[in-house]
Order: sequence, then C-alpha cells, then structure tokens
Amino acid sequence: MTELFDALGLTEAVTGGPLAVHSPIDGARIASVAVTDPADMPAVIARAQAAFRLWREVPAPRRGELVRLLGEELRAAKADLGALVTLEAGKIASEGLGEVQEMIDICDFAVGLSRQLYGLTIASERPGHRMMETWQPMGPCAVISAFNFPVAVWAWNAALALVCGDPVIWKPSEKTPLTAMASMRILNRALARFGDAPEGLVQLVVGGPQIGEALVTSADVPIVSATGSTRMGRIVGPKVAERFGRAILELGGNNAMIVAPSADLDMAVRAIVFSAVGTAGQRCTTLRRLIVHHSIRDELMGRLLRAYASLPVGDPRAPGTLVGPLIDEGSRSRMLAALDRARAEGGEVHGGAPVEGVPGGAYIRPAIVLMPAQTGVVREETFAPILYVMGYDTLDQAIAMQNDVPQGLSSCIFTLNLREAEAFLSAAGSDCGIANVNIGPSGAEIGGAFGGEKDTGGGRESGSDAWRGYMRRQTNTVNWSASLPLAQGVRFDF
Repeated sequence: MTELFDALGLTEAVTGGPLAVHSPIDGARIASVAVTDPADMPAVIARAQAAFRLWREVPAPRRGELVRLLGEELRAAKADLGALVTLEAGKIASEGLGEVQEMIDICDFAVGLSRQLYGLTIASERPGHRMMETWQPMGPCAVISAFNFPVAVWAWNAALALVCGDPVIWKPSEKTPLTAMASMRILNRALARFGDAPEGLVQLVVGGPQIGEALVTSADVPIVSATGSTRMGRIVGPKVAERFGRAILELGGNNAMIVAPSADLDMAVRAIVFSAVGTAGQRCTTLRRLIVHHSIRDELMGRLLRAYASLPVGDPRAPGTLVGPLIDEGSRSRMLAALDRARAEGGEVHGGAPVEGVPGGAYIRPAIVLMPAQTGVVREETFAPILYVMGYDTLDQAIAMQNDVPQGLSSCIFTLNLREAEAFLSAAGSDCGIANVNIGPSGAEIGGAFGGEKDTGGGRESGSDAWRGYMRRQTNTVNWSASLPLAQGVRFDF
C-alpha cells in the first residue's frame, strides 16, 4: 500500500487529517485525510469564478489540449489508479482498471468535441438578416460524485466542462477521497505540461453536507452535476432550481431485463450475471428485476442458480474473484433487511447469506429472489446484489411491469423477434433513458449520453450531445441590410 501511495503522490496526504478512510476489503483504516473548512468555500468558489473569466477566452481546441494531456497522464497512471480504486471502493481488479479506462475514453471524446461545439444557421423571415445559434461557456461546474464510481463520473463531467470553458469544483464521496486526491495529482501533471491554465481551474473539496450545501446554494456555481441516491437528488434539485441554476442529476436505478421466449438463453445468462452482481450490485445500472416469460422461467432459474453457486466471492485483489465486498456493514444490513422484507411479501430467496471466513469486509453472496408479483420491496432500489425474478404472459404486460417503478435509468430485452425488439424501443416501450436489445443494462459506453428519467433525475452525462448541459445557448440575429424590418410583419412607424 505504501508503494501505491508513493506512486500516486499521496504519501504526505494520507495521515494526520480528521477524515478516516477504510478499505471495504477488510475494514482496515488506510488513511486519515484533511477536510475542507466550510468557511473556505466562498474563497474556493471565488477562485473558480476568477478562473472562468480567463478560461472562457481560451479557444476551445486549446482547452481540449489540456484534456488530451490528462488522457496521456491517465494512461501512464492507469495501473496504479485502478489498484487504488480496488483498494478504496472494493471493485475487482478488472473493474478498477475499467473505471480508469472510462476516464481515458471520455478524455479522447472531449478532445474531439473541442473542435465540434457546433451551433446552427437559421433562416430569417426578414430580408437582409441572418440568424445563428452559438454555445457559450456557462461558469463553474460543481461535480458531486458517489463512492461506486469514484473517479469515472468526475471525468465524465470534468472533461466536458473543461472543453466547454467551465472550471470544475469536485466534491467526492467521503467514503472514497483517496482516488479523488490521486486523480487531482494526475491532473496537476497535465496542468504543468499545459503551462498557462488559470489558478483554480479545477479544485477538490473534501467534506460532508456543509461543503455540498455551499456548492448547491451558491449562485456563482451555475451548474451542479450530482450523482447519488434519489433521496439526495430530492435535496439538491430543488435548492439548485430555487436559484435558477442548472442541475444535472444522475440518481437511482431499478433496472429490468425482459427475457422473451425466443431469447438466446446462453447470452442472457451471461448478461444477467454480470449485470446483477458486477461491482457487488453497487452500480446505478445494476440489473435488479428480471421479467421472464412463463414458458422459460423454470429453465432460466435453474441456469442462474447454477451460475450463482459458482461465483467466487472474496478479496477483489485476488485472481479469479468476481464479487467483492459491499462498501460497508450498513450496506450489508440493508441488503439483509430487504431480503427479510421480500420473504414477508411472498418471495423465495436463494443465496444472500453473509460470507464467513473473509476477515473484516462486508461480504455477502448475491441473491436471487423469485417473487409472486412486483411488490413494494421490488419497486425500491436496494444498492446490493439482489435480483428479483417475476413472470409474464404478454410483451405488453412485461413492458408495463418494467415501467411500473419510480426509477427510469436503464433497461433491456433479450429476444430474437424483431417485432418485440422494435416494440421495446418504441414510444410505447421502455420509458428509461437507456434501452438495450440483447445486451444487459449495465456497462454503458461513453459515446452515448448517460442518464434516465423519473426518479433518476433527467440528467445526462458523458457522450452524445450531453456537452450542451455545460454551456448556454445564445440565439444571434445579424442585420446586414440598410433597413430595419420587424418580425411577424409588425409596423411601428414614427
């Protein structure tokens, strides 16, 4: 661990502070870090505003050069930062490395985007006039990230915000500050190579609700991108809206897969297992509900029970481990309470027992729960590896069941029937921000905008045109004639 901290430049920063950091692998205290004094937040925000006044004048392709350099530094540090993600968040090694690869990928995307912040030319009804649409930098962007993707979500936001001309203030989860501190040191190497970035362009603040409150309520932070629970979003969203700021909310998910009679069950089983147990069920896109046609439900259940029985649960650093620990004992307790409630609502629980013999961490076997219907516990998101299984008779019934939850993040269908696939993707199909065919709901690529509807918050991060969330749209009209006609034929002669 000492060598890892040395490689990432963290050695001097991991002792002496009041915030204790524990590894979910064994519960051991691995660091004590400093926190931001809430009284310092006005100065932090003022530095971001000062940086904005300079950064917005930098041409976008030049801003993209900083992000290109960040991508290079992340490539060089990938192994070490991935190992730190595993140590601090409990992800298996390949997922820790995969998260850093997401950071690299969004940097590549943003570099190209820096030369493609396109507006529109619009026909004017007035002779001798031209209309156009331009996109302008908006101001400091606060990024509030969660423990389960401790660095990738920051990169999704920061890479886009920076090329769009916006400084970034990052508040990571108090459970995973080390990965944030390491990412900032990697960014600092890119800033040193870049040479002329303004002070305060990217800042890290560590702390609890008071720090978040300062960012959420400040009119000098026009954009707040917050990832976390729906409960958190219900607090953040109204406070940002009250001051007419912009909130990019990526909140809870209660994601479903429909398995049709024609489905390739070999593919479906592989997709189900990864989507339901990857990251120990602690992804917002984790598969939580399996809606299976009655004609194949028993066969699919048998396959899944055999697959689950073979899953290695344990230290995520060990070769072959596929399921690591939950983030803490509180998460394991909530999972066990949800399973008790599922039993009380008629569920038949398979798995879900705490794993003995693994010291310290909150290890538990993933659970499959055969449910008689979509009961109350099924409609709630439990951030743990619980997969509820229900049956259906018609596709309309399955789609209605999938949509009949408060959340609307990710969804999918496994079918070889073209009509079923297209119906699922139609306006009358899935109501989620992500809808897939013959691929699970978890593991999105950065090329598409990421986010969902309803209690998921409506925000979009990462690819596609999500960059527009970090800029303000401006409509311009230029009169190059010698007269001044008014629109809509209005006459105002004097």
